[in-house]
Amino acid sequence: MKRLLLFACLATLVAAGECRAGFLDELTRRAAPLLQGSALDDATVVKGLKEALATGTERAVNAVAKPDGYFGNQLVKILLPEKIRTAADVLGTLGYRKQVDEFVLSMNRAAEKAAPKAAGLFGDAVRQMTFDDAKKILNGGDRAATTFLEGKTRPKLFEEFKPVIAKSMSEVGTTRAYQEMIGKYEALPLAALAGGTSLDLDTYVTDKALDGLFTMLGEEEKKIRTNPAARTTDLLKTVFGSK
Repeated sequence: MKRLLLFACLATLVAAGECRAGFLDELTRRAAPLLQGSALDDATVVKGLKEALATGTERAVNAVAKPDGYFGNQLVKILLPEKIRTAADVLGTLGYRKQVDEFVLSMNRAAEKAAPKAAGLFGDAVRQMTFDDAKKILNGGDRAATTFLEGKTRPKLFEEFKPVIAKSMSEVGTTRAYQEMIGKYEALPLAALAGGTSLDLDTYVTDKALDGLFTMLGEEEKKIRTNPAARTTDLLKTVFGSK
């Protein structure tokens, strides 16, 4: 419809002799993006969205699946569970700051080790995406694709991440460090006044690892949507440049 209206307008103006060449050139220039956008077919949109998701998920996974991918990034760094921060603060003042810091580092190392597991599940979700999914994502907000992928993959990712994180935390001593830290704290007279410190550490770290992964994916999606330089292929430029 956009194409027909624009062509009709141009034909009318030319036939009536009421426009100068400069005006016609300007009108044609302004119409070009609209004509390009209307020419995108369903297959192009789906292919473009799948390519964008493949690009974004690869960058997000690579960003966190390396040493300091979580620990060195304040946006996704896994911090002490709120439930035991009081215990950690008390122990820090009593000379156990090094142990507390090592505990935080080991949680992040476990998340970094689990992150590559996301690649396969993201790939499956992208391959199964329909045109309706693509249309909603293309016309959605800056995190529409991230929200789509999180809905499709988070429960499965949790199942994949948790055993890896539990094993990693056992190997690097996270669980032992946590138990020793809490043991020292609970031996203090004031611990009884502060309440319980029971915590499912494996679940906590797994949830935080996934939060960080989807945070990074959201950042990558935003770049593709808003920054032309992040559209590294002609297809991405065509699909997202036509919006």
